[in-house]
Parts: sequence; structure tokens; C-alpha cells
Amino acid sequence: MASRGQTATPTLGKAMLNKYARAFFTRVLTPFAAFLIRRGVSPDTVTLIGTAGVVAGALVFYPMGEFFWGTVVITLFVFSDLVDGNMARQLGRSSRWGAFLDSTLDRVADGAIFGGFILWYAGGGDDLVLCAVSIFCLASGQVVSYTKARGESIGLPVAVNGLVERAERLVISLVAAGFAGLHKFGVPGIQYLLPVALWIVAVGSLVTLIQRVVTVRRESAEAEAAAQGEQDDEDEQQNASHGSEAAT
Repeated sequence: MASRGQTATPTLGKAMLNKYARAFFTRVLTPFAAFLIRRGVSPDTVTLIGTAGVVAGALVFYPMGEFFWGTVVITLFVFSDLVDGNMARQLGRSSRWGAFLDSTLDRVADGAIFGGFILWYAGGGDDLVLCAVSIFCLASGQVVSYTKARGESIGLPVAVNGLVERAERLVISLVAAGFAGLHKFGVPGIQYLLPVALWIVAVGSLVTLIQRVVTVRRESAEAEAAAQGEQDDEDEQQNASHGSEAAT
């Protein structure tokens, strides 16, 4: 789940901490990361374990309505974002494989978290509207990520900061879920935070998707116009060259 490749992007663990907290936890976790390295544990293994923990926390606790404890478990495993990145830096590793693995497992973790919400609202939560909203959050999040990856794969920069990107989607959802879980401890009214957060994420994801599609369309048109301009210049040069040869 940590970004260790050449095209690193902010991960959930990093997004949940400001730069000062990240520096603190980096110092705290560096000895632990070094210990794992001495034990022969690879950064990829930590990434896999971290993802498994997030998936378990989301799919075991959330469908039962245990949002507080589910979020606690997820948050603990989210720190693997910092550990595996720390290990990779100590080992001097930065690879395309690491970037691919991280991005792929990020999608798995996202699916588990929103899948947990879907199972709750389809079952014990008994709210088909919020179930549908959760499904939209899950699907739109995957599509938002795909639009950027696909745009970059065809050579476009996709230079846009969307309104609600992956880190924002998950931080909003997890923080709201954690606080909503306090309802079982007797805190009144706080359970409504999660539905509000899901609606915010759904609307924000839709706006972000539109932003990225519009950006890709604009960048594609600009790239094609530039390519056509270069082709026209080449044609003019060739015509000029042929004209000068004919004159001689």
C-alpha cells in the first residue's frame, strides 16, 4: 500500500499524517523497519500483510456495524504504508514492480472498505439508498483511478488535482466511520456522520471523474493538434525541398 515505485503518489497512511507527524513516525518506525530487514522480511511482504489487515478489518467488522473497532484495525495496518516505504529506502530499492504492487493492492483495500459499508447497509444497516451510495463510491473510486492510469498510458500528463482523490475519499470515510462507531458507546446522533461522509465522497468522486475526463479530452486535443502541426511542418519542408530540386 505504500508508494515505493518511480511514480509514487500519496498513500492513505501518508495522507492521514501531516509532515511533522510523518517525520516523527518515520523516526519511530525506522528501527522496526531495520529489524524486519535483518529478519529477511521484504517490503513486498509488509505491503501484502498490511493490505490483508485492512481487508480483514473492513470485511469482518464493518458488515457487523462495528465501525469503531473496524476503523481501529484498519488504521493500525495502514501504518504499513510507512513501514514498507521506510524499508525500501533503507534497502535503496525503487522499482516499477513496487509501484505496480502498491497500486494494485490499493485498489483491493479500497474495494474492501467500501465493500464493508455495502454489506452493512444491505444487511443489518437495512438502508438500500446508502447501500447504493456505497456502491457508487466504490465504483467511481475505481474509475477515477483508471482514468488517470489510462490517460498516462497513452502519453498524456493528466495534469489535474481532482476535488476528491483516493486519499481524501478514504480519510473522509474512515474518520467518519470511526466516529460513527462511537454510537455504540452511547454517543448520541454521531452515527449520522457516516451517511453524510458517503454522500460527500460520492458527489466529490463524481466531480473528480468529470474533471479528469475533461482534462484528458483537452490534453488529447492539444496533443493531436501539436502532432498535426509537426506533420504539416514536415510536409512543407518536403515540398520546399522537392521544389528546389525541380528548379535545379
